[in-house]
Amino acid sequence: MSENREVQAWWRDHPMTYGAVHGETSYVDGAFEMGTPQFFERLDQEFYSWNKPLHDQRPFDRLFPYEHYGKGSSVLEIGCGLGTMSMNWARNGVDITAVDLNPTSIEQTRKRFELLGLPGRIELMDARHLDLPDAHFDYVYSWGVLHHSANLEASLHEMMRVLKPGGGFGLMLYHRRSILHWYKTLYTEGLLHYENRFLSPLEMASRYGDGARAEGNPHTWPVTVGELRDFFHPYSHDAKARILGTDLDTAFHALLPGLGLFLPQWAKKPWARRFGWSVWFSGHKG
Repeated sequence: MSENREVQAWWRDHPMTYGAVHGETSYVDGAFEMGTPQFFERLDQEFYSWNKPLHDQRPFDRLFPYEHYGKGSSVLEIGCGLGTMSMNWARNGVDITAVDLNPTSIEQTRKRFELLGLPGRIELMDARHLDLPDAHFDYVYSWGVLHHSANLEASLHEMMRVLKPGGGFGLMLYHRRSILHWYKTLYTEGLLHYENRFLSPLEMASRYGDGARAEGNPHTWPVTVGELRDFFHPYSHDAKARILGTDLDTAFHALLPGLGLFLPQWAKKPWARRFGWSVWFSGHKG
């Protein structure tokens, strides 16, 4: 429980604002007051810009099956952050439930929904012990959150417990076999800066994952595709992995200064599809 409280306290004080500094509300074009319409608009603009290849007609519609889960569908987001994705699902007409361990996230997501006049249930919960009924939701997803869980397996069990048989799921977690993790954490910090003499692999990933400028966060452990396949095998017969490489422009610029800016997309895509920083794992509950 002490580790859980540490994770909760860190994210309370360093919410995912996508600002110039992790947890702060300043961007290249100025500072914004948290909880205002202007802040939410600027946060969303930044968040969307980090994930341009995943948008077509709507944000993230190259991943999310909005067309299959419309009005009357029950959808759960585990780890809602400051509410961007929950907002988009609410606008799709679903009955959205959004949960998070972080009280700042709950406060701000409720504020966002209030400002926009959107309905939704937004509750403080631990992903390892969801206070939600069995087989209740048509679709459950989590974006970039559960690699911070001190017990990922318990969180994933809960995710599948609350999903209806035949219901869909989507999960984004950091990828341990990515160029970013290999270059930034293992090579630069671990080998060149000798950090691997003092820190375990888990401590390295946590220290140089989210919030690196603030000395890292309490718990980050990226996964492999094989680990996800092993876990979901008893639950789903159509689950599949997709590697997301939206980080590769930054990584190639670091690896190949100057030249990395001019590499064509066709040269980067094969690397992104295999060694990108994120894994999107999706399917249906059997």
